[in-house]
Amino acid sequence: MRAARFAAASVTLALTAGMTGCSTESDDRPLIVVTTNILGDIVQEVAADEFEVVTLMPPGADPHSFEISAQEAARMRAADLLVSNGLGLEEGLAQHLDTAASEGVELFVAGDNLEAIAYSDESANGALDPHVWTDPERVVDIVDALTPVLADIEGADAATLAESSENYLAEIAELDAEMTEAFASIPDDRRALVTNHHVFGYLAERFDFRIVGAVVPGGTTLAAPSASDLRDLVAAIDEAGVPTIFAESSQPDRLVQVLASEADRDVAVTELVTESLTTPDEGADSYLSMMRINTERIATGLSL
Repeated sequence: MRAARFAAASVTLALTAGMTGCSTESDDRPLIVVTTNILGDIVQEVAADEFEVVTLMPPGADPHSFEISAQEAARMRAADLLVSNGLGLEEGLAQHLDTAASEGVELFVAGDNLEAIAYSDESANGALDPHVWTDPERVVDIVDALTPVLADIEGADAATLAESSENYLAEIAELDAEMTEAFASIPDDRRALVTNHHVFGYLAERFDFRIVGAVVPGGTTLAAPSASDLRDLVAAIDEAGVPTIFAESSQPDRLVQVLASEADRDVAVTELVTESLTTPDEGADSYLSMMRINTERIATGLSL
């Protein structure tokens, strides 16, 4: 099956390689292409060395809008298995995913293999939340569903996959226990999350947090939040009654200054790693390390 699809994609690959001056080393293992890097890390842990795993999304990218090259699109169509998050996350790849499916590529959609919840924000009009990885139990569901799919691919060793899956599930269980213990130390009246993006719905449901708005100004510099931004943010902070709010901003210190000078609020702003893994030197280059960093920062910030 892969050979037929690869033949259809080979012209695109050859042209792209010629344009970039790069060549791809041959790999006889079955090919798995994964859309996002968080999911890519999870898939790689289960797949071990049985497959060639290609992750499309680079570190630090936005899963909603990142773009891919013609060569990467061709690899999607040549894959033995194409793994996506689903639930509307990979908006920028929708056309490529549809094209691959229409050409007969087998798809595994993580969001189809777990119980999804809707965004808590009423303005989302009941849309399902795609940020499933913030609850380790949902990741267990993904691993449990993915493992037999991988084992059915020609050339894969089912026993090896069962062992790698079991080992990874044990690591997720350890992470889950650590998160449960860390969050248990947060006083009940501070179990509220104010963030700049609706990412933590699953974490909140699982570990009994309240989501109090997602109103931290979302710009990269936070140099000039609007008056409306500040009013909404101050209202959320006052409602939550917490000493720390959380942001994906690259300059959280700037927001602290704005809050102190323009809103008369003394509150810490802690940066979290949410929708993308980082490079290794930034410390959150795997799903497990990302979740541990966020857990420590949330537990510390809300226990001040």
